[in-house]
Amino acid sequence: MAPQVLLLSAYDAPSHRYWCRQLLEQLPEFSWTSLSLPPRHFAWRARSNALQWFLQQWDVLRRPYDLIVATSMVDLTGLRSLLPSLAMTPTILYFHENQFVYPQRYVANDLTDVRLASIYSALAADRLAFNSAFNRDTFLDGVDRFLRKLPDKLARPVLEQLKPKCSVLPVPLATQPGSQPVSCAIRTKPLEIVWNHRWEHDKGPERLLAFTEALLSSGLDFRLHVVGQQFRTRPPEFARLKSLLEQSNAGANLGHWGYIAELPMYRDLLHGCDVVLSTALHDFQGLAVLEAVQHGCLPLVPCRLVYPEWFGVQFCYQEELSSVQQEAENAVAKLQTFIKRQAKPPVVKHLEAEHLAPIYANFLRTAIARAG
Repeated sequence: MAPQVLLLSAYDAPSHRYWCRQLLEQLPEFSWTSLSLPPRHFAWRARSNALQWFLQQWDVLRRPYDLIVATSMVDLTGLRSLLPSLAMTPTILYFHENQFVYPQRYVANDLTDVRLASIYSALAADRLAFNSAFNRDTFLDGVDRFLRKLPDKLARPVLEQLKPKCSVLPVPLATQPGSQPVSCAIRTKPLEIVWNHRWEHDKGPERLLAFTEALLSSGLDFRLHVVGQQFRTRPPEFARLKSLLEQSNAGANLGHWGYIAELPMYRDLLHGCDVVLSTALHDFQGLAVLEAVQHGCLPLVPCRLVYPEWFGVQFCYQEELSSVQQEAENAVAKLQTFIKRQAKPPVVKHLEAEHLAPIYANFLRTAIARAG
């Protein structure tokens, strides 16, 4: 009989949804029951998910399960106290992100309560999995720094509990037929560049604007595609960027603008581009960049966050957090190096589902067996 697994996603953002879909598709040897909550009202969702599921999904939660796989937004301590039958079920807590390294200038609310809740859930879980070593390390370092500011000197005993439970399991990239067999990056003129991130402040829109201004000054022949998830309100830099691209070179530097809903069309765009650009201040795995690299793009990424972990310094431009303009010039200089050397994109096959699915399956089976 297939192991019964309860999959819980308390804040079902696109990357979380992508991960859930990959588990369901790639691990059919497990019998999955999946519950999710919409990605809005962040603070409320983080603290209320156990209550909401208890009130609305009690019949589902009370069934017998061999394993719980939950995102780090799930309030495991609350859920287990409301449903004691779940307290004995082995649990994997999966971290797409952590709440300790979000750029402080963009934090709207005090994160103390959310951070404490994530520590409680991590302590309650049997295994912790992170989508990158960067995520794991910043979480553990964040827990340490956070608890050292509070009374009772709890940092060391908490970390002694957490560290042995930690593993790194990236979100698997969906295997794409025909992806990655690219001999070199620079295939076309003009140079096709794509920026494919959420249109929010933590993805560095002011740095994207500065990069574009520096690129125009360099004289390179290019076309910039700005795609990705958008929201009702967006940083003002995007309007300024579009106006700049429309006015420069009779609009020839402006490629596709805005979200692409049709997945085949989006993949065609990635496959036709030479370079994927990141200006992010906040990224724990960088799925958008990895997908573009999977389709043959060169990553032009800052030397921070998770990027050196995936690509090394070869594809990272020097960061300058204190100077947006200097960082933009560094990015353009790195791009010119790509062109001069006819750089080839890095291989990311080891992050595809075909490679990671058996690793995930073994991880889940081991969690179940240890509880047996």
